[in-house]
Amino acid sequence: MAHKRSHDPCDGHDHSHNHGHAPKNFDRAFALGIVLNVGFVAVEVVFGLLANSLALLADAGHNLGDVLGLLLAWGASVLVRKLPTQRHTYGFRRTSVLAALINALILLVAVGAISWEALLRFGHPESVASGTVMFVASIGILINGFTAWLFMSGKEDDMNIRGAYLHMAADAAVSLGVVVAAIAMQFTGWLWLDPAVSLAIAMIIGIGTWSLLGESLNLALDAVPASIQPDKVEAYLAGLPGVNAVHDLHIWAMSTTEIALTVHLVKPDAVIDDALLLRINNELREQFEIHHTTVQFELGDTSHPCKQAPAEAI
Repeated sequence: MAHKRSHDPCDGHDHSHNHGHAPKNFDRAFALGIVLNVGFVAVEVVFGLLANSLALLADAGHNLGDVLGLLLAWGASVLVRKLPTQRHTYGFRRTSVLAALINALILLVAVGAISWEALLRFGHPESVASGTVMFVASIGILINGFTAWLFMSGKEDDMNIRGAYLHMAADAAVSLGVVVAAIAMQFTGWLWLDPAVSLAIAMIIGIGTWSLLGESLNLALDAVPASIQPDKVEAYLAGLPGVNAVHDLHIWAMSTTEIALTVHLVKPDAVIDDALLLRINNELREQFEIHHTTVQFELGDTSHPCKQAPAEAI
């Protein structure tokens, strides 16, 4: 009879890793970033109406979307830290993925609205108070740049934090573009520059949002995270001592900071070997950033084949 053993390193010796891989706490950064950006949205709306600038109003809409995105990401980052329950055995890790997905969808709607208004404005260009535009956009450069800096330390480890960082950094760049366009309008009198800047803003948001949408949608569908090359993971597992075959390999994101793996390894001389299991867990973490592993060993007994093995292997 085939010997099978299911093992999750969380139940083994590697408690320091599995319970210590908590995402960094960015609560203070979220709170400060939201307060600053809400204030800036109000400033842009007021001055955008006074200056009759679609560019400022468009950027205000974009920044409002960023505020909503920051709120979603903040809420998810709090839920991710909640402990598992009997009903939610993984806790609420996946909320970080859902927050990123919802954020992307909201921003895409905003992109459509900005683009439509800009196209209409091309047919009926109106003058703007360029000095006001430059003043408000300069404030935006400072606020968005500072907010991006708040999230810089976590942008490599968490898609939510990276999304917040990229949005804020892009906003600072867009505000710089607004300043440049306003200066050009002062010297040239070209009214079409205002809707042109609006379209440029929409394109920048759209490009970044499309990437965020694709990545978050893949994670929501349990696709292998983009940072993982599954063929290399399978090659590593197949190269373990005594392993003859690898099947039922699954790699997915538990959250925007944790990756999980389950796999069946055919090992004819399989015995209860905690040292090998700990080695597998450590090496998957160190080489591939996979944090939560579950390994099932099988002897490969053809009279008791694994139901998840490929048909040709049974």
